[in-house]
Amino acid sequence: MDFRQDENEIRETRSRRVSRRGRALAGALALLTLGACGSLRNPPPKDPDDLADYKAANDPYEPANRKMYNLQMWTYHKVLRPVGKAWIWAVPKPVRHSIANVNETWREPSVFFSDVGAGKPRRAGDAFMRFAINMSAGVAGFFDVAGLVGYKQHETDPGLTLGTWGVAGGPYLFVPFVGPTNIRDGIGYGISQGLTPINYVPRGYDLLTFNWAYNVAGTMEGYASSIDQIDHLEQDSLDPYSYIRSAWQQNRQSQIDTIKGDDRATTPDWYN
Repeated sequence: MDFRQDENEIRETRSRRVSRRGRALAGALALLTLGACGSLRNPPPKDPDDLADYKAANDPYEPANRKMYNLQMWTYHKVLRPVGKAWIWAVPKPVRHSIANVNETWREPSVFFSDVGAGKPRRAGDAFMRFAINMSAGVAGFFDVAGLVGYKQHETDPGLTLGTWGVAGGPYLFVPFVGPTNIRDGIGYGISQGLTPINYVPRGYDLLTFNWAYNVAGTMEGYASSIDQIDHLEQDSLDPYSYIRSAWQQNRQSQIDTIKGDDRATTPDWYN
C-alpha cells in the first residue's frame, strides 16, 4: 500500500512537469488573448452567495477556459492518450524513470535561484547539492543519486517565489496542451526557462539534437505518467474542469505556504 502511494506521488510530481514546461507560452498567450475573450467572460453575479463563489473560483474567463479545456480533452482522447499508451508499452520503465530524472536534474538551477529569491538558503543548498551530485555521480542526471544520499527533490519555481513575495496570481487560465496557470505563473515560467541551462546548449556536436530529444521525451513521459490520473478523474468527478481548477489552485497555495514555513537551519542534518 505504501509503495502504491509513493508511486502515485512520483507520478503526480512528474505530471506537473508538463504544465511547467508550457507556462512561458501560457503567460504569453494569456496576455495576447484576454482582450479577445471579453465576450467569453463571466460578469460578477449580483447575488452575495454567488458572488462569494465567483471570487473564490477566481475564474472570470470560465467560458473561454472551458472551451480550451474541451479542446485539450478532445485532443487527449484522439491523440495524446493513444500515443502515451504506446510510449508506456515501447519504453522500459527504468528508461522512463531516467528521463524523468534528467528533467528534474536540469531544472535544479532554476529551483536553486527560486529558493534564493524566496530567502530560503537551506532549500537552495539542497537544490545546489542535487544538481552537483546528479550531474556528476548521476551521469548528467540520468540517476537520482542525490536522493539516495538525503537530498530529496522539492518544488520551487519563480512563480512560487513571486507568490511568497505577495504577488497576486491574477485570473485562472486554462491553456491547451499546457493546462492550468495564471498570469503570475506564466511570467514565472518564462523566468524559469531563462535559468535552465539545457536551453543554452550550443549548435553542433549533436547537442541541439539532445536538447530536442530532452524536451520531446520529457513531454511524452509527462503525458504518459498522467494517463491513469486523468482517466480516474474523468470517471469519478461530476465536473472534471472545476475539480482540476480547485485542485491546482489549492496545490499552488499549499506550495507557497510550505516555502514560507520552511525555516530549517542552514546547515544540513548530517553536519549537526
